Amino acid sequence: MIDLETFLTTLYVMVDDFCQSKLGDEKPRPGPHASLQQSEVITLALFGQWVQFPSERAFYRYAQHHLRAAFPSLPDRTQFNRLQRKHRDALTAFGLFLVELMKAQQCYYEALDSTAVVTRDAKRRGAGWLAGQADIGWSNRLGWYEGFHLLLSVTPTGVITGFGFGSASTHDQQLAETLFALRAGDCPPLPSAGLPAIGAYVADKGFAGAKPHRRWQQQYQVEVVTAPHQTSKREHWPKPLRRWLASLRQIIETVNDKLLNTLRLARERPHALDGFQARLAAKVGLHNFCIWLNGQLERVPLAFADLIHW
Repeated sequence: MIDLETFLTTLYVMVDDFCQSKLGDEKPRPGPHASLQQSEVITLALFGQWVQFPSERAFYRYAQHHLRAAFPSLPDRTQFNRLQRKHRDALTAFGLFLVELMKAQQCYYEALDSTAVVTRDAKRRGAGWLAGQADIGWSNRLGWYEGFHLLLSVTPTGVITGFGFGSASTHDQQLAETLFALRAGDCPPLPSAGLPAIGAYVADKGFAGAKPHRRWQQQYQVEVVTAPHQTSKREHWPKPLRRWLASLRQIIETVNDKLLNTLRLARERPHALDGFQARLAAKVGLHNFCIWLNGQLERVPLAFADLIHW
């Protein structure tokens, strides 16, 4: 466990080193200078994702009362939100920079899975803020919901190596194929996709199917391992083998819980798509940073609950 000031200082130093080594100087823009530098925006955006802050508004009240000494040019909250959206790609790049720093992808497999992200009560009337972007889908965890369908690729230690999302009605296989195509360079680059896995992808029955597996192997040189459907007549797996595969996938359930609960993803109710993208990238970045920091402190990688002495 470390104190809050040490955590924030370590985070800022890591972000500043990343900005200087990977991003370089910001390009000058017309108009007045931004009140916060890029590294300050990224640091505050990452730090503000903890569940200890019930909302963005609550975090910013805390920052104005307790972080003014460290960030003397802290602007109005609406201006900070604009800066956070402006640096969305930098937030994404920081999370994947940590993957490279930890050499996290030097592993035999990555777990692939999706989860529901609610943006609005599915029973509410009207189109809502994200009409045409979020829609109604089914989740085993929630039932029918309105929002997004989030796909994660995770190493056995819990590091998120790539992520993306679609509307709630998007099928798992469509999300997976898009991720594989992006990682293979067959689509316009999307920073959040990350680099291809060295080994296989381990997934659940939502990604099962002989035809898509063959297509992914031929087009993207990707091997996806899933248990066959229990109704399959061509292939049968005994229960011990199914349990073993499920044990490999268990890590992604833990990661989903960290994002949804520890990093407040379950409470997101975005009004704009770019704002959601920025906050999701910040959550992934903070998640990977905490794993890196736990490694430096010789702690269990996903021990987030007692990492900071609040």
